[in-house]
Amino acid sequence: MSPRLWFAGSLAGVLSACFVSAVFAPALFAADRPEPEVHVIEEIVAKVNGDIITRGELTKEREEIQADLAQQGLTGPALQTAVDKRAADALRDQIDQLLLVQKGKELSINVDADVNRRVAEVQSQSKISDPDKFHDWVRQQSGMTFEDFKQQIKNQFLTQRVISEEVYRNVIIPKADIEKYYNEHKTDFVREERVALREILVSSGDNSADKVAAAEKKAKGLVDRARKGEKFTDLARQYSDAATAAQDGELGSFKPGDLRKEIEEVVFKQTKGFVTDPIRTPGGFEILRVEEHLAAGQAALDEVSGQISNILSEPRVGPKVREYLTGLRQRAFLEIKPGLVDSGAAPGKDTSWQDALQLKPSTTTKEAVTAASRKKFLKVIPLGRRGGASSDQAPAAPANSTPVSGTPVTPKS
Repeated sequence: MSPRLWFAGSLAGVLSACFVSAVFAPALFAADRPEPEVHVIEEIVAKVNGDIITRGELTKEREEIQADLAQQGLTGPALQTAVDKRAADALRDQIDQLLLVQKGKELSINVDADVNRRVAEVQSQSKISDPDKFHDWVRQQSGMTFEDFKQQIKNQFLTQRVISEEVYRNVIIPKADIEKYYNEHKTDFVREERVALREILVSSGDNSADKVAAAEKKAKGLVDRARKGEKFTDLARQYSDAATAAQDGELGSFKPGDLRKEIEEVVFKQTKGFVTDPIRTPGGFEILRVEEHLAAGQAALDEVSGQISNILSEPRVGPKVREYLTGLRQRAFLEIKPGLVDSGAAPGKDTSWQDALQLKPSTTTKEAVTAASRKKFLKVIPLGRRGGASSDQAPAAPANSTPVSGTPVTPKS
């Protein structure tokens, strides 16, 4: 969902008309002055505590829903029916988002590190190192400013964290249920061999003899420090020249055949915690740490219990999330304009729009809307959190995420 606002009328035209009137018709009496033309900049259709939702945001969301469904091949009446069905929840989703973000701020949840890592991942994938060019690329790809793009990511993480801490950790999956599921679905947990890796890249610059020698010396020093016990994640964040430094050097998980031969021959022979010697690459020297080495074959129960817990928790979490959001609605200040429906409304909650004479106008300026603008609700799987379970029970596990490879030197060319 895009955060861009859609404006009716021309603000520049209004300012120009005012200027001409002031300069060329100063002698007009008040009685002779025409009534000022009213330009509706944006219409507020809902108020959620201290935030607002605008008509333009709902319109834009419907347009994006229609574009998404059209890409899936729907056309004609079937397309319109599907759009109507999904758009019916648009207001609900935006109210959900605002309430969860507000709750995250109330709980003083800080997600800045997560946001910076995610932005670094996106920049790495874009292969654009120049900040200004990357910001332009974000605007072209998403239709929003870099600041809005970053705020949207922040809202996503806040939403995940609130649901994780307030809902997921309270969903308890008995260990007996996990064992039963494992025994009934053993074939689902037969896996291929994989290694998870982190990296430190020491750049050799223009590959002149002096710079190559300096880079090799630096890389060997970092290997020694890592093998003596310094945290590889700290060294990667501080010294790596790869984009993955922002995510502590995390590269991802690889199966045989994914990596360049000279790298694969080293890492697939090692166990968790092994740090390689510096590996010469076209761009410098690569240092890799084996974060995990999973053998091919049947995975043990303790290795997949978190995954099973997450599978079993999903049917239970959904209703509990809606129950939690209903509670937030009950305690919130909500006003919704006539003709709009919150499909997640709390029973008995009065959300009627108050008399306009007793409130601020329902239209506002571009600057005011931009300042109060919130980003859209992202349909993401909340991250779970472990903890608080008894010895024979396990809390709902977080959904697994797939790491992103942040360097072009490790995948096989």
